[in-house]
Amino acid sequence: MSTDPKTFITEEQYLEIERRAEFKSEYFHGEMVAMSGGTAAHNLVAANVLGMFYVQLGSRPCARYTSDMRVQISKTGLFTYPDATVVSEEPRFLGSQQDALLNPTLIVEVLSPSTEAYDRGRKFDHYKTIESLKEYVLISADRIHVDLYSRQPNDRWLLTSADSAEENVELQSIGVRLSLSELYAGVRLPL
Repeated sequence: MSTDPKTFITEEQYLEIERRAEFKSEYFHGEMVAMSGGTAAHNLVAANVLGMFYVQLGSRPCARYTSDMRVQISKTGLFTYPDATVVSEEPRFLGSQQDALLNPTLIVEVLSPSTEAYDRGRKFDHYKTIESLKEYVLISADRIHVDLYSRQPNDRWLLTSADSAEENVELQSIGVRLSLSELYAGVRLPL
């Protein structure tokens, strides 16, 4: 049994380290946790969703961000990197660096076996505390399946699922329709 004490760092120390790092890490309550890279399927799905955002949002004033944009959840203190993020109002950032977004409208996570429970559970609990967040999309990378959680007026979340290439998922918060056939285009799924 290890008796080595954990070393905790401040948010400011985390941001200083992260801005110079060669890899991404999440931060929560004094601890940094390195993030692993994604599979080919994970990357293709993430690229496809961002491509659909680009085409359908066109010149509308929505900011679209890749997995390189850090999101800070002010109420809980979590810093994380969603696979895709859209902001439908003026983006707000922590500090002047503009590298930690505070007000996402929509967050997308592409699921992997190692992160699925976290993305559906504790991470979603963090995301729910973001007042600007209207929709949370979870996309499976190993099968055709999309879960859309939509914030309701009573602050509850409604789940809508799709699991066929012929289906679409309507993202009302940003006015985008995700075609599952386009979302999984070029993705080799296990049999």
